[in-house]
Amino acid sequence: MPRFDGFVPGRHLIDAFGAGGFRFAEMSHRGSILALPGGIHIWPVKSFAEVTPESLQPVLDAAEAVDFLLIGTGGDIAFVPAALRERFREAGIVVEGMATGAAARTYNVLVAEDRRVAAALIAVE
Repeated sequence: MPRFDGFVPGRHLIDAFGAGGFRFAEMSHRGSILALPGGIHIWPVKSFAEVTPESLQPVLDAAEAVDFLLIGTGGDIAFVPAALRERFREAGIVVEGMATGAAARTYNVLVAEDRRVAAALIAVE
């Protein structure tokens, strides 16, 4: 299976997650990813503490194509701070935080329904 080199265009389902990474579009990547309507990007975030408006700027840049942002918070659920939710709400994006596995599964369902969704997924072991 080819390794992911930083960006793959298009909407892709997440085929697998765990072991510190993800499989999608017949590729694998060790580390976190941002899945946007225009493609999947490497996301250099390793823990929920590193999730900031700056780390999520690519989602804001794609706001015209995104209604929902799912944040996969890692192995555990973490509360998305009100200030972060508000910043995205102002851009017309609803933010939901959940464990990465749940976020990846929910992302796949919403993509299959052709919903306007993005996912910021922190890799889990």
